[in-house]
Parts: sequence; C-alpha cells; structure tokens
Amino acid sequence: MTLFKKILIANRGEIAARLIRACHELNIRAVAIYSEADANALHVRMADESILIGPPAPRESYLDMDRIIQAAKEINADAIHPGYGFLSENERFASAVADSGLIFIGPSPRAIHLMGSKTEARTIMQNSGVPIVPGFQAMNNETMNNEQWARQAEKIGYPILVKAAAGGGGKGMRIVRSASELSEAIAAAQREASHAFGDDRVFLEKYIDSPRHIEFQVLADSHGNIVHLFERECSIQRRHQKIIEETPSPLLTPEMRAKMGEAAVAAAKAVGYVNAGTVEFIVDSKTREFYFLEMNTRLQVEHPITEAITGIDLAQAQINIAAGKHLPFKQNDLHQRGHAIECRVYAEDPANEFLPSIGKVLRAVEPTRAGVRVDAGVHTGDEVSIHYDPMIAKVIAHAETRDAAIRKMDAALAEYTLLGLTTNTPFLRAVVTHPAFVRGDVTTHFIEDHLRDWKLPKVKDELLIAKAVAEFLGSDHRSITNYQLPTTNDVWDATDGFRLGGGGAIENRSHEAK
Repeated sequence: MTLFKKILIANRGEIAARLIRACHELNIRAVAIYSEADANALHVRMADESILIGPPAPRESYLDMDRIIQAAKEINADAIHPGYGFLSENERFASAVADSGLIFIGPSPRAIHLMGSKTEARTIMQNSGVPIVPGFQAMNNETMNNEQWARQAEKIGYPILVKAAAGGGGKGMRIVRSASELSEAIAAAQREASHAFGDDRVFLEKYIDSPRHIEFQVLADSHGNIVHLFERECSIQRRHQKIIEETPSPLLTPEMRAKMGEAAVAAAKAVGYVNAGTVEFIVDSKTREFYFLEMNTRLQVEHPITEAITGIDLAQAQINIAAGKHLPFKQNDLHQRGHAIECRVYAEDPANEFLPSIGKVLRAVEPTRAGVRVDAGVHTGDEVSIHYDPMIAKVIAHAETRDAAIRKMDAALAEYTLLGLTTNTPFLRAVVTHPAFVRGDVTTHFIEDHLRDWKLPKVKDELLIAKAVAEFLGSDHRSITNYQLPTTNDVWDATDGFRLGGGGAIENRSHEAK
C-alpha cells in the first residue's frame, strides 16, 4: 500500500512541528491548522499549507472536530494525525474522521473507548492476566453508600486511593489514609471528576507509598504483529504531570523488563490494538511488584527517548501502520542502545508554585552539542499565550551510559537560552544533578521529598543584563550560551569577548575564573 500524499496535523506547538518533520522525511505534504493566537507560530511556518480554524479558545479551534475535518477535506488530505492532547484520545473524533472517508492515524475508536475508562480497562486487564493494583469498582453504575464504600476500603487496606473512572492528570484523585477521611474524599473526588470529565464515577485502589511510574511503548500493525520497544521511567513528576523521563529505567533487571514487556503486549492484544500506544505501570519500589495503571492510546510526549535508544522513528511508524504496512521488525530485532533522558521545558516558575509564564520569546538559542535533540514549539519572536499548555520544548540527551547522559543533559540545559520568559530549566538542572536522581533513587514523590522548597540560585543582576545585551547585539551565541559563571561572580571577570558594539574575536577561550 502506498503512503499518503497529504496529512493534516490536528495539533499545535512542538508536537505539530515534530510531526511535520516526520511527514517531510517521508515526502508527504503536511498541513497545519492554527487558531488566531497561533497565526505566526512555528508549526504554521514549517507546514506546506495552513488553515485558520477559529479563535484562540481551544474549544473553538483545536477541539472543533467538525471544523478540523472540514479543513482536511478542503485541502484534500488523505489522513489526520491528532498528535497528543486535544482530540488524540477522543473516540468520537476518531469515528468522525473514519466516517468522513479519511484515515485517523491512531488506534480504533473501540480501543480508545475501552482504554479511556479506567474501570473498564482494569476489568479487561484482569481477565487477560495482566497484574492490576488491588482495588474495588462498583459494577453496572451501582450507587454506593458510605457504609458500602467503607467495607470495601477495609478489605483493600489503608492507605487507599480514590480515583475518577474517566480521569487523568491527577484530577478526581484523593489519597485516604484512614477510615475517617473516606466519605469526604469520595465526595470531593466525585465533584472534581464530574466537573472535569462530566462523569462522577470513582473507584478505589490500594495506595502504594513508594511508587515508580514505568511505561512500555508498543507498536502494532493491522496484520496482527505487535512488539514493545522497552520501557521509560517517568517517576519525576510535579502535580501528577511528568517532567523528566529516561530509558532504560535504573530499577529494572533484564528479567523484570521481559515480564513487563510481555504484560504490555498482552494488554495491547486484549483490546485488538493497532498503531502506537503506551502501557503504563505503577511499580512498588520496595517489593518490585508491578501493576497495570492505564493505557495511553496515542503517541506520548516522551517518545523521543525511545527513538534514541532503538533507532526507530515512532511518528513515521505510526504513519506507515495507518497506511497498512507491516511492521518491518520482530521483537528479537529490537535492542536498547545507550541511555536517553528527556526534560520537558515549561514556561513556568517552579519557585512560585509552578505558575505559567506568558509573553514573547525575545531570544531562543538551542544547544547544538552531539547527542542532544531539541523538539521545540517556539523560536525567537514567538508568543507564549495563556490559551495553551505551557510546555514549549523538550530536550533529549543520548549517551552510552546513564552518567554520561545526565552530564550531557545538564550541559544542554545550561546552554539553552530562552529570554523573555521564566522557564523551569534551572529547576530541571537541580533535579538531574541531585544525588538521589544520580543514584537512580526516585519515586513519584521525588520533588516533594527533595525539592519542595527549591529557589532559583542568585546571580548578580549585571551578569544577566550583560548576557541579555550580548544576545540582542548578535555576539557569538555559542560563547554566550556555553558561558560558565566565574568563581568571583564578577561580570568583569567574564572571558566571552563581550563588547557593546558586538562580540570580539575569541581564540583558545577559557571559562575558568582568572
């Protein structure tokens, strides 16, 4: 079967830019959609064609299913790629795309539906022999009173977790450590779930005190072939959102990796899965027991680290699978090579409750060292608005060993210049250089355990001003972004060739203090 001639990318930001590159490498024309707020966005500039679909508010643009499908038909697209977020796991959208005669680059609506409900997914996994966290869910929408909930909680044993059946992102979730907290926690979780998802159903799970979040990438074609592409450790999270991922996981032994990989493949087979997906597990770091958490029926934000260690382009694989092609490899053909880490760069202030930062990117200079990849959604001059997720880029470092990957990541983050916005890059550096992270001693509580009171290290104002002025005046960007603070903390000790009229010539420069 031939590949598509034209694909509409139903997304924005860094993932839209990444998918456009994948299309171009396959000689496929890529069409961008954009809201009024994104008229000059990077993904629009990169695309072969672009279509305005509505005002800035997502519900009137990137979530407008009818307008997106209409746009795809207007430009004679063959297929739609939803990226992640927005409509990527919306079974109605997947069905509407198919009904319109277009190809949805993702799993079937049925698979999206089955994995979209945590309660249904738990039942399917249990029936398929995939380990699930001990818990309880009411059957057939049965209404439970406080006494009934309490009996089930006692059977599971405290602490327990109350979770929204249709939830995600930590919404509709409450930790309960004693019976006296249970009824209030259930009521609060139900209210939050109803508001966020239009569904107030909740269920109970055993709460694991020292959890690690480890997921497995799977690929399945329409001819019955399915493989896993190993694991990603995603335990570094803030507010239940991942910020740093790595592969291989420092926790897994070869035997444990094989067992979890088999479970991931079994989970995908249980729902007749086709295309790229991710099976997520929670792992008790004390016992090393693992349990099915959920399945994400889309490409993941952290997919580049899997690409780094396997050499497989997952976005291109998605397109090939949607075009009806066979997977070109078997499980035994796949191997992990080296170690890769991804850091998500957000326009936010970690020292101020991670509040989002908005404004114009006055200067963006990406690290260019070998083994570092940057998937960015903004360049110099772009606007970061209040309307969308504050993640603006991902930095991926790949090296032969974990220690080398950590050092490379720290250096890359130090070099990444994003002026005009407050970003979390200093915080990310604090995480990857923390002794517990370097040891691989991580859980999903890492930030609250080790960096709860983190503050931005103080640097003399004149040094920051000098750096900013040098960027604007067009001096040697490499010398500026590679700059290391002199130990005297005096701007006049800098050896970067800075001049008001532009950078001076630099030969055999040393970054050490005089």
